[in-house]
Amino acid sequence: MGPEWAVTSAFFRNLRQMNFHQDDILAAKMPEPNVKPAPEVEVLTAIETDFQQEGHVYVHCYFNNAYSDMLIRIWKTTFLVDNGSTGRSQLVHVENISYAPEWTLIPDKKLFRFLLIFEALPKSCASFDLVEEIPQPGGFHVAGISRNKTDVYHIDV
Repeated sequence: MGPEWAVTSAFFRNLRQMNFHQDDILAAKMPEPNVKPAPEVEVLTAIETDFQQEGHVYVHCYFNNAYSDMLIRIWKTTFLVDNGSTGRSQLVHVENISYAPEWTLIPDKKLFRFLLIFEALPKSCASFDLVEEIPQPGGFHVAGISRNKTDVYHIDV
């Protein structure tokens, strides 16, 4: 018997001293945890193209952090800008990054990943830019992203 058994045995012994019985504890149904599954790329790319054009654009961002104590954030004034028209898709949701004015501390000297979700691009869009319009230097800008059929993208920022 390993250390796990000793911990479990001590746990039940303490419960019995408080008038709880092992059979009652084991018979009690624990509620299912409320866990939000992370979408996988295969799931996002499997969505029908016609549906997704009416839906959202998923931009997986990768930031290679070469520093210590680096902070990162995204402004709500971040857009996908169609290079062939005046079309702009607004940022609607983020994962694993804070909205300004809050900051996210990223791990030292590691690759940091976050997800940006935007409104749909115009159907005529062939390429676009990711533009973070902010009142200070240092906003994200990734130019000339080629449109694909899935509207799921992976970019280095």
